[in-house]
Amino acid sequence: MAASRTKDTTYLGARYHRLVPRLGKKKALVALEHSILTAVWHMLTGNVAFHDLGGDYYAKHDPERAMRRITRQANALGYTVRFEPIEAT
Repeated sequence: MAASRTKDTTYLGARYHRLVPRLGKKKALVALEHSILTAVWHMLTGNVAFHDLGGDYYAKHDPERAMRRITRQANALGYTVRFEPIEAT
């Protein structure tokens, strides 16, 4: 439950919040528990430390999808969105 309350600051919190609309809260919690158990298994069998991917993992992994999601959410609220790239300094 604590991992699901971290919102978007950790990978597990971001994963939970992505799964809730699709699966519901209880099934998303079980999926999150499975992710934690899988991580623990890899840590114990491979003797490696835990490395959190971060809450913005999904946005960095597929930025096009993140932009489509933001555009869709803004359109649902009645706004028009225009994206302009930031010029490198």
